[in-house]
Amino acid sequence: MPKCATPMVRLLFNLQGSISMPLYKQKTISREEETQERILKAAQKLFARRGYGGTTTRDLAQAAGVAEGTLFRHFENKKAILIEVATRGWTEILTDLLTELSEMASYKAVAQVMRKRMLSLNANTDMLRVCFMEAQFHPELRDRIQAEVIDKMTDVAEAFFQTAMDRGVYRKMNPKVVARIFLGMFTVSGFSQTTMSETGSSPNDMKEMAETLADIFLNGVLEPQT
Repeated sequence: MPKCATPMVRLLFNLQGSISMPLYKQKTISREEETQERILKAAQKLFARRGYGGTTTRDLAQAAGVAEGTLFRHFENKKAILIEVATRGWTEILTDLLTELSEMASYKAVAQVMRKRMLSLNANTDMLRVCFMEAQFHPELRDRIQAEVIDKMTDVAEAFFQTAMDRGVYRKMNPKVVARIFLGMFTVSGFSQTTMSETGSSPNDMKEMAETLADIFLNGVLEPQT
């Protein structure tokens, strides 16, 4: 871990061992790991395009360039592949967001972070469709994402907002509630702007969405009292 790491970055490092997908990938992977990655990448694309129900294990094996039996050497069944794809996707979405929050120059620069992250989401529609659309149909997937990703990332965000409150940048509130609201605004905006759109949103649309969300989060929606 870098010596200059902020408290929030240190928390992200500490969570590395407790989330199914490492936050910082190893540079070298074994042949077995490479095969598993191919399977997961193929699954993400097929689940996004055809849906979980419209994709067979034969389809997955063919797209990954492996024998169907190889799939079951790496994963118990098709549902296990879906759960791994979606869990990794959610981990990537929220880790990137929180890492950028920890590195921003000012606590008020939320709009810049939101804009950058939302543009990234707009470029990863396959991952978003799997993460958002399939999770609502599979309770075990929702439970795993909640326990392994969202709860842990909320703890990291809570620490970030608590620090901002301690420094007098944000007014005193329950930091866990603030963290949940912030992550919720971000994920719901990604869902509405990208997952539900066949063509995706333009950079200007995403910029406006990010800046509006940041403005609402920092200033609310009421007119300032004079």
